[in-house]
Amino acid sequence: MSVRMIRVKIEAGKGAEVEQAVKEVFAEIEAAQPQGVHYASCRLPDGVSYVILLGLDDDEHNPLFALPAFRAFQENLKGWLAEPPAIEPLTPVGSYRMF
Repeated sequence: MSVRMIRVKIEAGKGAEVEQAVKEVFAEIEAAQPQGVHYASCRLPDGVSYVILLGLDDDEHNPLFALPAFRAFQENLKGWLAEPPAIEPLTPVGSYRMF
């Protein structure tokens, strides 16, 4: 399994729009129940920074891209970002139902 941490900072004033889109993505994920993916999105205390954790059983295939809400979110994210995202690979050393 590959695990990544993605840190993003959005433009001030875009929070409500971003969070509505995130809710739509997670509603679609819940409905579709894609296999082989572990995904979480967390807002940091500053209100404009987010940490996304993504675990994929197959690094060559991200089942989230099959979901229209996820694809729309990825496209819209370009206009919400205050700076480029930082993507870092992670090596889990312990996890309970996360990965």
